Amino acid sequence: MKFISYNIQYGFGADGVNDLSRIANEVRGADVIALQEVERFWQRSGETDQAAVLGELLPDYYWVYGANLDMDASTKDAEGRVHNRRRQFGTMILSRYPIISSRNFPLPKYATMTQHSIQQGILEAVIALPSGPVRAYSVHLSHLCSETRIPQVKAILEIVNRAPLEGGAWCGGHPNPSSGWTEGEMPPMPREAIIMGDMNFTNEAPEYDLIVGVSSPKHGRLVNPLGLADAYVLAGNDEYDGYSVISQEYRIDHCFISSWLAPKVKQAWIDTDAQGSDHYPLHLEIEL
Repeated sequence: MKFISYNIQYGFGADGVNDLSRIANEVRGADVIALQEVERFWQRSGETDQAAVLGELLPDYYWVYGANLDMDASTKDAEGRVHNRRRQFGTMILSRYPIISSRNFPLPKYATMTQHSIQQGILEAVIALPSGPVRAYSVHLSHLCSETRIPQVKAILEIVNRAPLEGGAWCGGHPNPSSGWTEGEMPPMPREAIIMGDMNFTNEAPEYDLIVGVSSPKHGRLVNPLGLADAYVLAGNDEYDGYSVISQEYRIDHCFISSWLAPKVKQAWIDTDAQGSDHYPLHLEIEL
Protein backbone atom coordinates (compact mmCIF):
# COMPACT_ATOMS: atom_id res chain seq x y z
CA MET A 1 0.00 0.00 0.00
CA LYS A 2 1.29 3.46 -0.92
CA PHE A 3 0.70 6.50 1.28
CA ILE A 4 1.61 10.12 0.56
CA SER A 5 1.65 13.17 2.81
CA TYR A 6 1.88 16.56 1.11
CA ASN A 7 1.52 20.16 2.25
CA ILE A 8 0.36 21.65 -1.04
CA GLN A 9 0.55 25.37 -0.03
CA TYR A 10 -2.90 25.89 -1.64
CA GLY A 11 -1.48 24.93 -5.03
CA PHE A 12 1.33 27.49 -5.27
CA GLY A 13 4.51 25.84 -6.47
CA ALA A 14 8.17 26.72 -6.24
CA ASP A 15 7.72 28.83 -9.37
CA GLY A 16 4.88 30.87 -7.83
CA VAL A 17 2.30 29.36 -10.19
CA ASN A 18 -0.99 28.10 -8.75
CA ASP A 19 -1.67 24.73 -10.39
CA LEU A 20 -3.76 22.05 -8.68
CA SER A 21 -3.41 19.75 -11.68
CA ARG A 22 0.32 19.60 -10.96
CA ILE A 23 -0.46 18.57 -7.37
CA ALA A 24 -2.83 15.86 -8.62
CA ASN A 25 -0.18 14.48 -10.98
CA GLU A 26 2.39 14.35 -8.17
CA VAL A 27 0.17 12.26 -5.88
CA ARG A 28 -1.76 10.17 -8.39
CA GLY A 29 -1.25 6.43 -7.95
CA ALA A 30 -1.00 6.39 -4.16
CA ASP A 31 -3.58 4.40 -2.23
CA VAL A 32 -4.06 7.00 0.54
CA ILE A 33 -3.17 10.69 0.27
CA ALA A 34 -3.03 13.15 3.18
CA LEU A 35 -2.97 16.81 2.12
CA GLN A 36 -2.49 19.96 4.14
CA GLU A 37 -3.16 23.63 3.30
CA VAL A 38 -6.15 22.92 1.10
CA GLU A 39 -8.47 25.94 0.93
CA ARG A 40 -11.91 26.96 -0.26
CA PHE A 41 -12.97 30.34 -1.66
CA TRP A 42 -9.85 32.43 -1.00
CA GLN A 43 -8.99 35.30 -3.32
CA ARG A 44 -5.34 34.28 -3.57
CA SER A 45 -6.32 30.93 -5.12
CA GLY A 46 -9.01 32.26 -7.44
CA GLU A 47 -12.05 31.83 -5.14
CA THR A 48 -12.07 28.12 -6.01
CA ASP A 49 -13.23 25.18 -3.94
CA GLN A 50 -9.89 23.39 -3.96
CA ALA A 51 -11.21 20.26 -2.28
CA ALA A 52 -13.83 19.85 -4.99
CA VAL A 53 -11.32 20.61 -7.75
CA LEU A 54 -8.86 18.03 -6.43
CA GLY A 55 -11.72 15.53 -6.22
CA GLU A 56 -12.50 16.18 -9.88
CA LEU A 57 -8.84 15.88 -10.87
CA LEU A 58 -8.60 12.56 -9.02
CA PRO A 59 -11.98 11.01 -9.87
CA ASP A 60 -10.96 7.48 -8.81
CA TYR A 61 -10.59 8.56 -5.18
CA TYR A 62 -12.97 8.91 -2.27
CA TRP A 63 -12.24 12.02 -0.20
CA VAL A 64 -13.04 13.94 2.97
CA TYR A 65 -12.14 17.49 3.96
CA GLY A 66 -11.54 18.98 7.39
CA ALA A 67 -12.01 22.74 7.73
CA ASN A 68 -9.90 24.16 10.54
CA LEU A 69 -10.21 27.83 9.60
CA ASP A 70 -13.87 28.56 8.79
CA MET A 71 -15.16 32.08 8.05
CA ASP A 72 -18.05 33.65 6.21
CA ALA A 73 -17.59 34.22 2.50
CA SER A 74 -21.26 34.49 1.57
CA THR A 75 -22.66 36.80 -1.06
CA LYS A 76 -26.03 38.44 -1.78
CA ASP A 77 -27.57 38.69 -5.19
CA ALA A 78 -29.54 41.65 -6.59
CA GLU A 79 -32.74 40.32 -5.01
CA GLY A 80 -31.14 40.15 -1.59
CA ARG A 81 -30.94 36.37 -1.45
CA VAL A 82 -27.99 35.06 0.56
CA HIS A 83 -25.71 32.56 -1.15
CA ASN A 84 -24.06 30.82 1.75
CA ARG A 85 -20.37 30.10 1.31
CA ARG A 86 -17.55 29.47 3.77
CA ARG A 87 -13.93 30.57 3.38
CA GLN A 88 -12.05 27.55 4.71
CA PHE A 89 -8.49 26.34 5.21
CA GLY A 90 -7.70 22.80 6.30
CA THR A 91 -6.68 19.26 5.52
CA MET A 92 -7.87 16.54 3.17
CA ILE A 93 -7.64 12.77 2.84
CA LEU A 94 -8.14 10.94 -0.44
CA SER A 95 -8.35 7.16 -0.74
CA ARG A 96 -8.72 4.62 -3.52
CA TYR A 97 -10.83 2.65 -1.05
CA PRO A 98 -14.06 3.73 0.69
CA ILE A 99 -13.76 6.07 3.64
CA ILE A 100 -16.11 4.47 6.13
CA SER A 101 -16.26 7.41 8.53
CA SER A 102 -14.36 10.58 9.39
CA ARG A 103 -13.99 13.14 12.15
CA ASN A 104 -12.18 16.48 12.35
CA PHE A 105 -10.66 17.70 15.61
CA PRO A 106 -9.55 21.28 16.35
CA LEU A 107 -6.21 21.45 18.14
CA PRO A 108 -5.20 23.86 20.92
CA LYS A 109 -4.51 27.36 19.60
CA TYR A 110 -2.35 30.09 21.10
CA ALA A 111 -3.65 33.66 20.69
CA THR A 112 -1.08 36.26 19.66
CA MET A 113 -1.08 40.07 19.39
CA THR A 114 0.80 40.50 16.11
CA GLN A 115 2.17 37.12 14.95
CA HIS A 116 0.17 35.06 12.46
CA SER A 117 -1.62 32.30 14.41
CA ILE A 118 -4.39 30.19 12.86
CA GLN A 119 -6.63 27.37 14.01
CA GLN A 120 -5.11 23.98 13.19
CA GLY A 121 -6.56 20.50 13.38
CA ILE A 122 -6.32 16.79 12.69
CA LEU A 123 -8.59 14.96 10.26
CA GLU A 124 -9.37 11.29 10.84
CA ALA A 125 -10.52 8.81 8.19
CA VAL A 126 -11.37 5.16 8.78
CA ILE A 127 -10.55 3.50 5.47
CA ALA A 128 -11.76 0.11 4.23
CA LEU A 129 -8.51 -1.32 2.88
CA PRO A 130 -8.63 -4.81 1.31
CA SER A 131 -6.64 -6.14 4.28
CA GLY A 132 -9.03 -4.58 6.79
CA PRO A 133 -9.84 -1.11 8.14
CA VAL A 134 -7.13 1.33 9.17
CA ARG A 135 -7.18 4.82 10.63
CA ALA A 136 -5.43 7.53 8.62
CA TYR A 137 -4.89 11.07 9.85
CA SER A 138 -3.91 14.30 8.11
CA VAL A 139 -2.52 16.95 10.45
CA HIS A 140 -1.01 20.42 10.30
CA LEU A 141 0.61 21.93 13.40
CA SER A 142 1.52 25.46 14.46
CA HIS A 143 4.52 27.04 12.76
CA LEU A 144 5.32 29.36 15.67
CA CYS A 145 7.40 27.38 18.18
CA SER A 146 7.62 24.23 20.29
CA GLU A 147 5.59 25.83 23.07
CA THR A 148 2.59 26.25 20.77
CA ARG A 149 2.96 22.77 19.26
CA ILE A 150 3.44 20.71 22.44
CA PRO A 151 -0.21 21.14 23.55
CA GLN A 152 -1.25 20.16 20.02
CA VAL A 153 0.90 17.02 20.08
CA LYS A 154 -0.50 16.03 23.48
CA ALA A 155 -4.02 16.49 22.10
CA ILE A 156 -3.20 14.34 19.05
CA LEU A 157 -1.85 11.52 21.22
CA GLU A 158 -5.01 11.62 23.31
CA ILE A 159 -7.25 11.58 20.21
CA VAL A 160 -5.35 8.71 18.59
CA ASN A 161 -5.08 6.61 21.77
CA ARG A 162 -8.70 6.95 22.88
CA ALA A 163 -10.27 6.30 19.45
CA PRO A 164 -10.46 2.47 19.80
CA LEU A 165 -12.07 2.92 23.23
CA GLU A 166 -14.69 5.26 21.75
CA GLY A 167 -15.59 2.81 19.03
CA GLY A 168 -16.88 3.51 15.55
CA ALA A 169 -19.17 6.31 14.44
CA TRP A 170 -22.08 4.39 15.95
CA CYS A 171 -22.01 1.32 18.21
CA GLY A 172 -24.29 -1.33 19.58
CA GLY A 173 -27.21 -1.26 17.16
CA HIS A 174 -30.47 0.50 18.06
CA PRO A 175 -33.55 -0.61 20.05
CA ASN A 176 -35.77 0.24 17.07
CA PRO A 177 -34.15 -1.08 13.87
CA SER A 178 -36.90 0.44 11.72
CA SER A 179 -35.86 3.95 12.81
CA GLY A 180 -33.14 3.96 10.17
CA TRP A 181 -30.13 4.57 12.42
CA THR A 182 -28.38 1.34 11.52
CA GLU A 183 -27.99 1.37 7.75
CA GLY A 184 -25.23 -1.03 6.78
CA GLU A 185 -22.74 -2.66 9.09
CA MET A 186 -21.56 -1.08 12.33
CA PRO A 187 -18.54 1.10 11.40
CA PRO A 188 -15.23 -0.01 12.94
CA MET A 189 -12.60 1.97 14.83
CA PRO A 190 -9.41 -0.02 14.20
CA ARG A 191 -6.37 -0.07 16.44
CA GLU A 192 -3.90 0.59 13.63
CA ALA A 193 -3.19 4.29 12.94
CA ILE A 194 -1.10 6.17 10.37
CA ILE A 195 -0.60 9.88 11.13
CA MET A 196 0.71 12.05 8.32
CA GLY A 197 1.30 15.73 7.90
CA ASP A 198 3.24 18.94 8.19
CA MET A 199 4.28 18.83 11.84
CA ASN A 200 6.56 21.89 11.67
CA PHE A 201 9.16 20.21 13.89
CA THR A 202 12.34 18.22 13.28
CA ASN A 203 13.55 15.03 14.94
CA GLU A 204 15.52 17.15 17.43
CA ALA A 205 12.41 18.85 18.84
CA PRO A 206 10.74 17.90 22.11
CA GLU A 207 7.51 17.30 20.17
CA TYR A 208 9.24 14.47 18.29
CA ASP A 209 10.30 12.92 21.62
CA LEU A 210 6.70 13.06 22.84
CA ILE A 211 5.51 11.08 19.86
CA VAL A 212 8.21 8.44 19.28
CA GLY A 213 10.04 8.38 22.61
CA VAL A 214 13.16 10.01 23.99
CA SER A 215 16.60 9.28 22.62
CA SER A 216 19.25 7.69 24.82
CA PRO A 217 22.86 8.72 24.03
CA LYS A 218 23.93 5.11 24.58
CA HIS A 219 20.92 3.11 23.37
CA GLY A 220 19.26 5.26 20.72
CA ARG A 221 15.58 6.07 20.27
CA LEU A 222 13.38 4.42 22.94
CA VAL A 223 10.27 3.62 20.92
CA ASN A 224 7.41 2.17 22.96
CA PRO A 225 5.85 -1.01 21.48
CA LEU A 226 2.38 0.41 22.19
CA GLY A 227 3.26 3.88 20.95
CA LEU A 228 4.08 5.49 17.61
CA ALA A 229 7.16 5.20 15.42
CA ASP A 230 8.63 7.27 12.59
CA ALA A 231 7.95 5.35 9.37
CA TYR A 232 10.73 7.22 7.55
CA VAL A 233 13.27 5.83 10.02
CA LEU A 234 11.69 2.36 10.09
CA ALA A 235 12.24 2.21 6.33
CA GLY A 236 15.99 2.41 6.88
CA ASN A 237 16.59 6.15 6.57
CA ASP A 238 18.74 7.90 9.16
CA GLU A 239 16.69 10.00 11.55
CA TYR A 240 18.79 13.06 10.67
CA ASP A 241 18.69 12.62 6.89
CA GLY A 242 16.31 14.13 4.38
CA TYR A 243 14.53 17.43 3.98
CA SER A 244 10.91 18.14 3.09
CA VAL A 245 10.84 21.91 2.53
CA ILE A 246 12.26 23.50 -0.60
CA SER A 247 15.50 25.42 0.09
CA GLN A 248 15.50 24.26 3.73
CA GLU A 249 17.65 21.38 4.96
CA TYR A 250 15.31 19.86 7.50
CA ARG A 251 12.51 17.31 7.66
CA ILE A 252 9.31 18.64 9.20
CA ASP A 253 6.80 16.51 7.25
CA HIS A 254 6.37 13.17 8.98
CA CYS A 255 4.50 9.89 8.95
CA PHE A 256 4.07 8.25 12.35
CA ILE A 257 2.57 4.77 12.57
CA SER A 258 1.44 2.43 15.31
CA SER A 259 4.60 0.66 16.50
CA TRP A 260 3.19 -2.82 15.88
CA LEU A 261 3.06 -1.95 12.17
CA ALA A 262 6.85 -1.42 12.14
CA PRO A 263 7.74 -4.78 10.52
CA LYS A 264 5.36 -4.01 7.66
CA VAL A 265 7.14 -0.82 6.50
CA LYS A 266 8.91 -1.40 3.18
CA GLN A 267 10.29 1.98 2.14
CA ALA A 268 9.87 5.71 2.60
CA TRP A 269 11.29 8.62 0.68
CA ILE A 270 10.84 12.32 -0.03
CA ASP A 271 10.19 13.30 -3.64
CA THR A 272 12.54 16.25 -4.11
CA ASP A 273 11.66 16.44 -7.82
CA ALA A 274 8.13 17.64 -7.02
CA GLN A 275 7.52 21.32 -7.75
CA GLY A 276 3.83 21.79 -6.85
CA SER A 277 4.38 23.41 -3.45
CA ASP A 278 7.02 24.83 -1.12
CA HIS A 279 7.07 21.37 0.52
CA TYR A 280 7.99 18.02 -0.96
CA PRO A 281 5.64 15.02 -0.74
CA LEU A 282 6.60 12.24 1.67
CA HIS A 283 6.02 8.71 0.33
CA LEU A 284 5.52 5.53 2.35
CA GLU A 285 5.08 1.93 1.23
CA ILE A 286 3.74 -0.48 3.83
CA GLU A 287 2.57 -4.07 3.57
CA LEU A 288 -1.07 -4.08 4.69
